[in-house]
Amino acid sequence: MTSTPVGTPPKADDASLTHGLKQRHLSMIALGGVIGAGLFVGSGAGIAAAGPSIVVAYTLSGLLVMLVMRMLGEMSAAYPSSGSFSAHAERAIGPWAGFTAGWSFWVLLCTAVGLEGIGAAQIVTGWLPGTPEWVWVLLFMVVFCGTNLAAVKNFGEFEFWFAALKVAAITLFLVLGVLAIAGVLPGTDSPGASHLTDFLPNGGEGLVVGLLASVFAYGGLETVTIAAAESENPVKGVASAVRTAMWRIALFYIGSMAVIVTLVPWNSKELVEKGPYVAALDSLGIPGAGQLMNVVVLVALLSAMNANIYGSSRIAYSLVERGQGPRALGRVSGGVPRPAVLVSSLVGFGCVLLSYWRPDDVFPWLLNMIGAVILVVWGFIAVSQLRLRGRLEREAPEGPAVRMWAFPWLTWVALAGMVTVFVLMAREPDTRVQLYSTGAMTLVLAAAGHARQRRRSAG
Repeated sequence: MTSTPVGTPPKADDASLTHGLKQRHLSMIALGGVIGAGLFVGSGAGIAAAGPSIVVAYTLSGLLVMLVMRMLGEMSAAYPSSGSFSAHAERAIGPWAGFTAGWSFWVLLCTAVGLEGIGAAQIVTGWLPGTPEWVWVLLFMVVFCGTNLAAVKNFGEFEFWFAALKVAAITLFLVLGVLAIAGVLPGTDSPGASHLTDFLPNGGEGLVVGLLASVFAYGGLETVTIAAAESENPVKGVASAVRTAMWRIALFYIGSMAVIVTLVPWNSKELVEKGPYVAALDSLGIPGAGQLMNVVVLVALLSAMNANIYGSSRIAYSLVERGQGPRALGRVSGGVPRPAVLVSSLVGFGCVLLSYWRPDDVFPWLLNMIGAVILVVWGFIAVSQLRLRGRLEREAPEGPAVRMWAFPWLTWVALAGMVTVFVLMAREPDTRVQLYSTGAMTLVLAAAGHARQRRRSAG
């Protein structure tokens, strides 16, 4: 890697991709990317386990995510690449690490595309009973595959408006919730702190379950560093996204959980059956608010589908560009890696078919295999940042455009946090299988990466 002249913004590694994403696209992707399907859909189970202490769980996991994003931002501003953490791991640790991080994340994103499609189809069939779920999934897949096959600016426009709607909806939710808690929302009575008295209803074990649920709700924040490589100014985009990550996480995640557990009893069945946001709005008695939030959840799922098709195709393209995958996936036309888009979409739809054909064996095995991938990726990010900081300071004496706080101490704190989560997963029966399955996949990919590296060195 040649050093970048001082004062010259580094160019993305992926020269054949276009720079069609504008700064407004990247800013909204960063803003809306933090409002994912995991927040709207998955947080109900966490509240049911942890009760009001879910706020503590989201705060702890949010602090870990902030550190991870800061580390990733430091490397991505210095070395923009659609491979993001995979390219950084290869640069810092070796080709096997880039191979392992990249392909495990690709499997995660492709599977997530299918899961989000199923979730979106279930909402639509709830409105239109009798229509087959798989037809809706196929329709969504065709639309977003087509979007991603076209110019990257089309992906950017879709995500811009999806994100704008999510941000507007959750902001309105927070405003209504705060007004209701303060007792100034017409037609509602303030619950005060009546729902917060039993702060740890299931003790420490409940908090642990809530913590694990909250960690995985933050998945998807990495997309902005992948998209930055195709933006007009990668360094500015990454720096802006990372610097605003703290208030976005505090407002959207932690703020939402605080409002929900104040408005709705933690043991209400509606939190899981309807979803926490719908349950909270229904408790305010606002006509049609719950159904409106279902529309927002649908948008969040479709947005995640769109972003994950994009992210998986760019990760695959970057891996191929670095000699880590089949060459056919690296072909670019119109500035878009179209074979990678098609294959990623087909694999996603294949996961949907598995959920219908093999719901009792193959599909659960697949879900377990991807269960802890995000933690493996975060581990690679932390180790890569530890190893790359010295190189960054030699190449740019004025320092990185984005700098990790209190290096190396907070990087080590983040690694300790990840190890703690791994240990907690091993203690819980529901997550232990996920941990072991992900570990097995990671070891297989690492072995394959090492073998590929040896063959290339010998050749």
